[in-house]
Amino acid sequence: MFDTLLIANRGEIACRIIRTARRLGIRTIAVYSEADADAQHVRLADAAYPIGGPRPQDSYLRGDAILEVARNSGAQAIHPGYGFLSENADFADAVEAAGLTFVGPSSASMRKMGSKAGAKDLMAAAGVPVVPGYTGEDQSPATLAREAARIGFPLMIKAAHGGGGKGMRIVRTLEEFIPNLESCQREAKNAFGRDRVLLERYIESPRHIEIQVFGDRHGGVIHLNERECSAQRRYQKVFEESPSPFLTPELRAAMGEAAVLAARAIDYANAGTVEFIVDPAGHFYFMEINTRLQVEHPVTELTTGLDLVEWQLRIAAGDPLPLAQDEVPRIGHAIEVRLYAEDPDAGFLPASGMLRTLRLPPPSAHVRVDSGVVEGDTVTIFYDPMIAKLIVWDQDRPRALARLREALAQCRIVGPKSNIEFLERLVRHPAIVDATIDTGYLDRHLEEFVSSADVVPPARLVAAAAVARLLGEAAPAGDPSPWTANDSWRLGASPARMLMFEHRGQPLPVTVSGAADDRVVHGPSGAVAVAGARLVDGVLSARFDDSAARIAVIAGPDHIVVHDGQARLDLRHIAGARRSAGADAAGDDRVRAPMPGRIVAVQVAAGDTVVAGQPLLVMEAMKMELALKAPRDGSVAEIRAVAGEFVDADAVLAVLG
Repeated sequence: MFDTLLIANRGEIACRIIRTARRLGIRTIAVYSEADADAQHVRLADAAYPIGGPRPQDSYLRGDAILEVARNSGAQAIHPGYGFLSENADFADAVEAAGLTFVGPSSASMRKMGSKAGAKDLMAAAGVPVVPGYTGEDQSPATLAREAARIGFPLMIKAAHGGGGKGMRIVRTLEEFIPNLESCQREAKNAFGRDRVLLERYIESPRHIEIQVFGDRHGGVIHLNERECSAQRRYQKVFEESPSPFLTPELRAAMGEAAVLAARAIDYANAGTVEFIVDPAGHFYFMEINTRLQVEHPVTELTTGLDLVEWQLRIAAGDPLPLAQDEVPRIGHAIEVRLYAEDPDAGFLPASGMLRTLRLPPPSAHVRVDSGVVEGDTVTIFYDPMIAKLIVWDQDRPRALARLREALAQCRIVGPKSNIEFLERLVRHPAIVDATIDTGYLDRHLEEFVSSADVVPPARLVAAAAVARLLGEAAPAGDPSPWTANDSWRLGASPARMLMFEHRGQPLPVTVSGAADDRVVHGPSGAVAVAGARLVDGVLSARFDDSAARIAVIAGPDHIVVHDGQARLDLRHIAGARRSAGADAAGDDRVRAPMPGRIVAVQVAAGDTVVAGQPLLVMEAMKMELALKAPRDGSVAEIRAVAGEFVDADAVLAVLG
């Protein structure tokens, strides 16, 4: 075994490799870009060295700089992780030429898989099922159109040297073929430097099944069961599980045998993944071999009890495979999802920024968290915005799904936007629960998984208001918390108090009145009586209009999250809004500005009769309009503001008689 290992990667996978290496007594060397000087993988490694600027091409893709660090640090082997240089055959050659060990397959095996067209021909010759298509050298439009007509429609045009969903087009008629071909070739040229394409029959409503394979340098090859990755958005996996709920025992055995056959066809050694597409009738076809460790490898680890990184290191050191095929365990059910800094409501645009709050579930026998960041770290614009991988395990699929829902409910991210709410909808959707999802479902039905910014569940908003009042009353004297009351609220008193929240940029005013154990919360959807509220160990229990509920709570200095077991409501407290909503010590007579802003409209005049909840004025704050309402029935004694006027927080705008 190696004494010193250099990890040519960053983030979560670098931290993951360091953990196994440390357990094996191997010294670890990290490399880092200018943007990663304070990153967790740098802090966890035994030593770390800079290799260049923040852009990948200036650092993590610089094989020469990485090799120089390896030589100077005494490293004997280089683990590439995934991404960056992990599937770069030239880098693997350079590592070997430098007298070091590349922890992965040989460059010859990589090159056989470097071209989709060549890989498909190789697999067909080896007897591995492949999708009918065309992979020829003749790339003239006339030949490609003729082959398309022979294959039949629908068909897919794919960049022969691509990946990641780029350079792919689905064509359903011959008339559509040439325009889509030209578009695909342009994209392939820009992304991969080559415009060669291949054609293949497009499989409708397919499932994506991948088989984890391992080979050693002594001719041994086995598989470590399958993972299903059919839940995808734009060809990117978002939900991975093992075992597949779709496969029959017979189909599982056949695919495992085909995967081993594929690995043997390229003399494969180390970790790899053979990916298949499966039609609804159970016919499966080879897609590609990923010649590296997969992002979703923890799913296999939790269902086999094996450490795949340890296997990689031992095989790279020359050891034979630790197990025979019939000795590979299959234990329970595991699922992985990935927490990303991205905005699902804005087309999943990547987000960046400091993780001001990062709460993830504690590790246990049922929950594993793989992350490369901690609270206070920054998600930069230069790399993949993954925050953490959340992996759960239990004895069967229903219980694993329940574990995942519970784990997601414990997650809280403040700073960049995240996909937590998207994932919570995903794991409760019938297509996931019933295991009927195919690779195109999310793209066809994305609106079912992305929330409407205008919809705020009333029950959760009421719960948040109840929690905010409890937090305010429980705060010690002098506590600067925004939840601390600074008005006439006392046990037995009944002035109304406004709490101003923000939800996705929208201000949400909520008025709370009543005594400590008998409150009324007035929100956008009306009034709700709250009784018996108790907040213990992050759980709110109360009666809401005489119906009892238990709600999980995560609260911080300026935010609050409530989770009713189905979904969350994530709110931010708006500074300057901790004022009475229409009451001072004298009673419910005065309507005040909850924050600084501009009066847009005055909707009543002195002498008018009003009812509780009737809008009196409209003000603009935070680029949003907010209606200020009457706290009780009565008449308007005074209006102290005019349209267009700017007012300070807590300014009296109207007085009731």
